[in-house]
Amino acid sequence: MAKTRKPVEEEVEAPIYGDVLESVLSTVPLIDLVPASQVSRNWRLAISSSLRHLSKIKPWLIVQTQGTRPPYKITTHAYDPRSSDWMVIRQPPIKYISALRSSHSSLLYMLSPTKFAFSFDPLRLTWHSAPPPLVWRTDPIVALVGDSVIVAGGTCDYEDDPLAVEMYDLGTRTWDTCESMPAILKDSAASTSLSIAVHGGEIFVTEKCSGLTYSFDPKSKSWHGPYDLRPDPSVFCSAIAAVDGGLIVVGLAGNSESFKTVKMWKTSGKEMEHHVEIGEMPKEMVEKFVGESSCVSSVAVAAKGNFVFLHNPSDPGVVIQCEIAERGCRWGSVRNSAVNDNTRIAQRLVVECSKVGMADLHRAITVGNFNFAVKHLE
Repeated sequence: MAKTRKPVEEEVEAPIYGDVLESVLSTVPLIDLVPASQVSRNWRLAISSSLRHLSKIKPWLIVQTQGTRPPYKITTHAYDPRSSDWMVIRQPPIKYISALRSSHSSLLYMLSPTKFAFSFDPLRLTWHSAPPPLVWRTDPIVALVGDSVIVAGGTCDYEDDPLAVEMYDLGTRTWDTCESMPAILKDSAASTSLSIAVHGGEIFVTEKCSGLTYSFDPKSKSWHGPYDLRPDPSVFCSAIAAVDGGLIVVGLAGNSESFKTVKMWKTSGKEMEHHVEIGEMPKEMVEKFVGESSCVSSVAVAAKGNFVFLHNPSDPGVVIQCEIAERGCRWGSVRNSAVNDNTRIAQRLVVECSKVGMADLHRAITVGNFNFAVKHLE
C-alpha cells in the first residue's frame, strides 16, 4: 500500500511589529513612507512613531530650473537630508507669466505688468493669482508675512519712487500702499543687493555689502532701524535667514578676490545688538563652496527649521548644508543635482527650502498628480 504523504505546510513569515518595524521604517525615504502608511493602521502608527523618535523629518532643499526660451519649461529637483536622496518632481505644467523668482524661502512668484502669481505651500501645489502691484517692478523683494504679501523696491527707472512698498491682503485680495523703504537703500533696493528674512511677524531687509538692516511691520506699515548686522569687521558680504530660535547672519570673511571663510551668528536684542557665533564652515567645505569660481562675491541662503543651505551664486554646483544643534553646527555638502552645463548656460535657477511632511506628499500625489522619482547621481 502506498504511503500517504502529509501535505507540506507553507512557511509563513512572521509579521513585523513594534520597535523592529519602527527601526526598519526609519531607513525608508519619506516619499516611500506615503504608500507604506496605507498598509494598515499599525503601519501608520509605526511610521508616525518612527518619524517622531528615530528619524525625524528634515526640511527639503528644493531647486527649480526654468528655461530662458519658450516654452520656459520648469523642472523641479528636491533633496531630502533625512535620507540623502535627490528626487525629480514631475508635476502638471505651471502657466508661464514671467521668470520664476524667489527672494525668500517661503514664497515663489512670477510677476508681469499685467499679472502676479505666487505660491507658498511646501511643494508649490497651489498657485494664487492677483492683479499686479500698482507700481511696475523688475527686481523687487517679495515675502509672505502672515496673511500679507509684501512687495518692495526693484522698480523700473521711470517710476517716481524707487523705494515704493505695497502690501497685498490675501483675505480682501486688495493692494495697499505703505511707507517707502528707507532712503539710504535707494542704490540697493533690489533683490540682487538685499537679503531678507521673515521673523516675529516682520520682514527684515539687509544690505548684503554693508550689513545695514531695517525691519518692516505690516501692521503699522512702517519701517524701523537701522540695525548693524555685520558682527565681524572682516565680513565683506552678509545674508540673513530665519531659523528655529530667531535670526542668523551668514558672513563671508576676507574679500571677493581673497575669500577666507564663512561664519554664522545668531542675533538678538531689541536693537539686534547681540551676536553669538554659532559656527564656521570647515576648510574642506569652503573649498567646495568656492568651486571653480575665480572669486566669491556673495552667498545664497535658504533656511527652514534648524537647517541652512548655502551656495555660491557664481558656481552653484555644490550646496553646503548646516544643521544647527545645541552644541554648534553639523556641516555637510551635497552635489547640486539640478546643475549641469545646460543649466549654467540656458536656465534660471531658483533655490528654496521647505518643510515637507507626509500630508504634503500625500496631497501632492493624490490631488496634484505629482510624481516623485529618486535620482541617482553618477
